[in-house]
Amino acid sequence: MRKLVIIPAFNEEGNLEKTIRDIKENAPDFDYVIINDCSTDGTLEMCRRHGFSYLNLPVNLGIGGAVQTGYRYAYYHGYDVAVQFDGDAQHSAVYLEEMFHVMQQTDSAMVIGSRFIEKEGFQSSSVRRVGIKYFTVLIRLLTGKNITDPTSGMRMINRKLLEKFTEDYPKDYPEPESVVTILSEKYGVTEIPVIMNEREEGVSSISLKKSIYYMIKVSCAMLVARMKR
Repeated sequence: MRKLVIIPAFNEEGNLEKTIRDIKENAPDFDYVIINDCSTDGTLEMCRRHGFSYLNLPVNLGIGGAVQTGYRYAYYHGYDVAVQFDGDAQHSAVYLEEMFHVMQQTDSAMVIGSRFIEKEGFQSSSVRRVGIKYFTVLIRLLTGKNITDPTSGMRMINRKLLEKFTEDYPKDYPEPESVVTILSEKYGVTEIPVIMNEREEGVSSISLKKSIYYMIKVSCAMLVARMKR
């Protein structure tokens, strides 16, 4: 089976080299593609200099658009499995084969790497943990399913979801909304415990002000997604 790692990247010049080295060393059976989301730093030049596999977006699409670009690339290039993998070196490629095996064993359409099952490693900030817990509760109310890390950017999907997300994928902060959508359509979602790292270089694009907007907007989108099914 052909497997692809999709790395959405906006101003990740300081982290991508470590991320790609991690994938090559710990997940050699996976191909990868960096989606450069119109970065304003040296991300594009670094990709060219190191000969990394990348797609360069001429305008900034945000996380949803960047990830969907990767899904479309994976689908039309015949990949069977694709995994979103942050470009800030917070994720570890050592878990990718395990995610793939769990997907096969459970026949899940999506497998999520969760930092909150065993609660080891970097657990995010206290403010963000409150938001994550809020989305966990909301997803449980809407779908009856307990997802411990609904905002995790480490998620693997199968060919069926690749086809679906190629046509329709949330544009802003897509992780919780997409989970509600596929659970409402009776796709299987499984979580596995992972350890995540704290960002070493750069800054997160989500500020406190954006976090408030994020929670309101995504909550509304999740309710709409559930009512459509």
